Amino acid sequence: MGILNLTPDSFHDGGAWNDTERAVAQADRMLREGADILDLGAQSTRPGAEKIGAQEEWARLHPVLSAVKKAYPDALLSIDTFHATVAKRALDAGADLINDVSGGDADPDMWKVVAEARAPYVMMHMQGTPMTMQSNPTYQDVVSDVYEKLQTKIFRAYDAGITDVIADVGFGFGKTIMHNYALLDALPEFLALQCPVLVGVSRKSMIQKVLDATSDDALNGTTTLHAWAVDRGAHILRVHDVAEATEVVKLHGALKQSRTSQP
Repeated sequence: MGILNLTPDSFHDGGAWNDTERAVAQADRMLREGADILDLGAQSTRPGAEKIGAQEEWARLHPVLSAVKKAYPDALLSIDTFHATVAKRALDAGADLINDVSGGDADPDMWKVVAEARAPYVMMHMQGTPMTMQSNPTYQDVVSDVYEKLQTKIFRAYDAGITDVIADVGFGFGKTIMHNYALLDALPEFLALQCPVLVGVSRKSMIQKVLDATSDDALNGTTTLHAWAVDRGAHILRVHDVAEATEVVKLHGALKQSRTSQP
């Protein structure tokens, strides 16, 4: 899943793709490099990010969504939003799935919109909101707490009529550095949710702070964590750098094949 941020303030590439022509060129590049899904987001969810509102979010998103859909009609397009009105407009305009960092908490109408469209839905775990999530993340046991929260909400989402859920433990969203690594190490446990698991660690602070690096210098660390995530069962990697992530997946495929082909 290639990240296409249409914001001026995202933590890594804010402002890089909020021109429609540049955004379409980046979409082309990511698809050529092996992206299966493009994730378009027009509201920053970095720590401390302020809500811009559904109208401004749609104004940023709509031109790029339309242009990418026109240029690549067969591409799978995900919309990174927690506003139900933005989700509905995007799905009506040809988007394929919704990626909701709030897991339905931010807008009570989100699940209804997704269910009516019969669209796949990425349900992420977040403690707090983007404004507050990193102030003091606290858990009794981060792995079991996040698992139980996701499990409960997945059942509720199915009851609400959503047919396809993708689970995301929410790396960096209301977690300390050690919380993030505990969740990464325990990723196989989340396979028991019986739905695809998405991992979004690309260039995040869990890499930057350990390596004392900026997001610009976090590609090697990102690739390392991607390899560990795929080997622990991740089904989807949400990434800034598609070519490098595609190599991880291909190499892991060879490793997996070697495990099954030995006499």
